[in-house]
Amino acid sequence: MTETDVFRAIADPTRRQIMTMLVQGDLRVSEIASQFEMTRPAVSKHLALLESANLIQVERQGRETINRLNPDGLEPVAHWLTIFDMFWDDKLTRLKRAVEGSDD
Repeated sequence: MTETDVFRAIADPTRRQIMTMLVQGDLRVSEIASQFEMTRPAVSKHLALLESANLIQVERQGRETINRLNPDGLEPVAHWLTIFDMFWDDKLTRLKRAVEGSDD
């Protein structure tokens, strides 16, 4: 898995929606597929890509496949976003100075 795999996986709105569903708890493939107007094999392809990017964990329980969100897989995204913290810190500092300066 590379950082590029993670960004490629979350670039698709269907996969982001699947991840959002998994925030609520573990789901079987059939439960996920029922929320989309696509075939179960198409949903399975999305799940396979999420698994290969380490964004979900898949557990086989007999004939069932249980999908679980792996939030640690989003670490490359979180790391990338911290680069922009400096931008926001600077903008907020300037806004604070502007607001505080207007009260003088």
